[in-house]
Amino acid sequence: MTFLTITAYIIIPVYTILFAWGTNWFTLNFSILGSLADRKNLFLLWGIIVGTYFYYVLKCIIRTLPRNKKETVFTTSALLLLALAVTIPYLPDSQPFHAVLHVFLSFAASISLMISLYLVTWKLYCMNQSAYRPYFMSLLVISAVCATLFFLTGIVSSALEIFFVLSSTFLLHKLYIKVCRPGITLKYYQL
Repeated sequence: MTFLTITAYIIIPVYTILFAWGTNWFTLNFSILGSLADRKNLFLLWGIIVGTYFYYVLKCIIRTLPRNKKETVFTTSALLLLALAVTIPYLPDSQPFHAVLHVFLSFAASISLMISLYLVTWKLYCMNQSAYRPYFMSLLVISAVCATLFFLTGIVSSALEIFFVLSSTFLLHKLYIKVCRPGITLKYYQL
């Protein structure tokens, strides 16, 4: 098992769920949890782990694509925006400007990541529809579930954040293996 596989299927899911453990996943979100004194550093570490994983895996996939400037820009933007968001506290009562800035940066990071994921999966789908249809369809399902969770709660809740991070992590890992490690996929099928 590679370090990327361990990160995708153990480190990110366990850390993400433990970060929100013992809280209401439908009324709170990671910004609120990350502003709590006992979770502030945990939030920063979570951002580093998740941001680095997404950036590295997407960059590996993007390198294989032709005309990949847009994908690179959105992936790099997502990482930089996330890095800024996790370092700016969400304290609306005492620091309202910082809180608004944190929300904007977090939202922009998520949108940049989604755009990057769509650009990458769409380009791969256009190159080989039968091979990459499941990945593109999975991304559509992820988007639909995220929208449903948003409309059910009225906020970007921990449940939405956990679902998005975990499902996107799993999708990206599978895509990484298909695009960057095709020999590994063949080994799995031969067993």
